[in-house]
Amino acid sequence: MQNIIQKILRVLAKIVIWRYQPVIVAVTGSVGKTSTKEAIYHVLRKKFRVRRNLKNYNNEIGVPLTILGLETGGDSILAWLGNFLKAILIFFWAKGYPEILVLEMGVDKPGDMKYLLDFVPVKIGVFTAIGEFPVHLEFFPEKGKLVEEKARLVKSLPKDGLAVLNYDDLSIRMVGDELPENTKILYYGFGDGADVKINNYELKIDDLEKWKFGLNFKLEYQGSNVPVKLKRVLGKQQCFSAAAAASVGLYFGLNLVEISNALRKHRSLAGRTKLLKGVKNTWIIDDSYNASPLSTLVALDLLEEFNGPLRNEASRKIAVLGDMLELGQETEVAHRQVGQKAASIVDLLFTVGSRSIFIADQALRQGLDQDSIFEFSQSSQAGIPLQERIQSGDIILIKGSRSIQMEKITKEIMAHPEEADKLLVH
Repeated sequence: MQNIIQKILRVLAKIVIWRYQPVIVAVTGSVGKTSTKEAIYHVLRKKFRVRRNLKNYNNEIGVPLTILGLETGGDSILAWLGNFLKAILIFFWAKGYPEILVLEMGVDKPGDMKYLLDFVPVKIGVFTAIGEFPVHLEFFPEKGKLVEEKARLVKSLPKDGLAVLNYDDLSIRMVGDELPENTKILYYGFGDGADVKINNYELKIDDLEKWKFGLNFKLEYQGSNVPVKLKRVLGKQQCFSAAAAASVGLYFGLNLVEISNALRKHRSLAGRTKLLKGVKNTWIIDDSYNASPLSTLVALDLLEEFNGPLRNEASRKIAVLGDMLELGQETEVAHRQVGQKAASIVDLLFTVGSRSIFIADQALRQGLDQDSIFEFSQSSQAGIPLQERIQSGDIILIKGSRSIQMEKITKEIMAHPEEADKLLVH
């Protein structure tokens, strides 16, 4: 049944695109896709009619649903028949159909990107980050094949299109070298070779109790500089999302001041470096939505940044790290890399899952005391022991792959669990 639904959605999406001719911006990568998609949406929405994927609508089913503006029919045949009827009606009449579609495109296995590009005519392709050990290696023979599959996005662009590439990720920069000479490219990042360059990054915390915190930095393009403030946002990776969004905005004729103003509305989504109040007067960095080696190392960098306003002599840094999945033969070395970094940052380390034993073991080898390491096989086992050990002033990072359900731990220690449905991933 799923194959039939997938084929029908593909045909319907294709004819609706033909009917309304939206400009399509597509985002791919192993890290930062959703945050980048959201940032692009906020940059463009004031000047254009824009739609972007919601939830996890980034695959063979979700992308056409986004194009059609529909929700999934789940397991109900009647719901799907209703969807197909709505799509046909949309073809004949849809008041205010989006001028721009911002589509996150996920790649889990070989052929995924090719399938999407066969019916989605992308004009602007954004390639976020890969990292040394990207996810989905379990389904690709090697990292190069994964990069190649994702790179189809920018290699398929029309002559008047734009490739937006992360300059700081060497694998992606090398993809830029392989593009045809007439392809327009904008590189973004902290590196000196970036076209849209990030400068003067600062985590600014004025008053957490009043939720006055965020990121300050500058964006530079062709000699012009503008300050950018991302309110209630954490993590250096959010600067990359903002710079990618700025690159797209420039393509559509916005200036840096307009882009900076638009980014003030950008917020972290649930489960993505979202700061929450914890029990016992603690703070939680809830990054439980998903995990890759790169995103976990970046999250640990964020935890390390909390040396100033949050830090006092009694406070501690605690990392609660779950398995990172789909790494194939790189599973052990990637988890050990995380363990090595964690040992240099955290006071207490909690691990969840069979693969995370390598995080715990490497942290022990790097000198973290055995009494400071706690291992659990499932997330449901870790919440109460963690709650028993946290103290006032502690900063707690929670991160793991989606299927490990690390949000259960967040819910156990958040100050207002009654708000879990609103604040946590589902």
